[in-house]
Amino acid sequence: MSPDSLRKLLDKVKHGRISIDAALTQLRDLPFEDLGFAKVDHHRPLRTGYPEVIFGPGKTPKQIVEIARRLNRKDQNVLVTRVDGPTAQIVRRAFPGAQYSETGRVLRIVHHKPEIIGRGLILVVAAGTSDLNVAEEAALTAELMGNEVGRLHDVGVSGLHRLIAHNDVLRQATVLIVVAGMEGALPSVVAGLVDKPVIAVPTSVGYGASFGGIAALLAMLNSCAAGVTVVNIDNGFGAAVAASLINRR
Repeated sequence: MSPDSLRKLLDKVKHGRISIDAALTQLRDLPFEDLGFAKVDHHRPLRTGYPEVIFGPGKTPKQIVEIARRLNRKDQNVLVTRVDGPTAQIVRRAFPGAQYSETGRVLRIVHHKPEIIGRGLILVVAAGTSDLNVAEEAALTAELMGNEVGRLHDVGVSGLHRLIAHNDVLRQATVLIVVAGMEGALPSVVAGLVDKPVIAVPTSVGYGASFGGIAALLAMLNSCAAGVTVVNIDNGFGAAVAASLINRR
């Protein structure tokens, strides 16, 4: 239950449009609802401003559908991350209006267009096309969390002129999420060009010595540019949450 929906419920009780018992029925599942295999945290929007997100891997399609259904009943926008195509098809049969991004591997069930609560632009910068699945996970998550989101793709350091050509776009951003694999150098370069927070996301993209993203992760942690914050390998979702918190009014 979001702060806005709780406020509306209390207002209805105050003005006699709903009985106290009926309101208690709606509040019965706060702070969480126990499904046996999962405890759905309906109280999270009141604590953090954002509803619970469903992490897809390791869950059956039936489990994802049931968790989404319980969130759906509370009139919350639902976000499911790391969803493969076959699972997304099953979930979409249960929720025909659900939106699925094959690139970002993200499924969204949107009841109401998210109110823009961010004070500025979150810019998601991807080094290469192979990094787009992580970058788009970040972008779609940030949009659902109430931010204006921009995208800048395929501007890695192997062709630095591609990045420099968008200097004006970089400087317009309030927060930047920079996604890169291989040697992970792009966040350092971007952080040296702007005076805004840079959240670096290493990806598992690269040849053998990249060690599944560890090379990029270590490079970003050792960035020579001051103030770069680093999230875990392929964690576009985590970067989007951090950027959203920074970007809040």
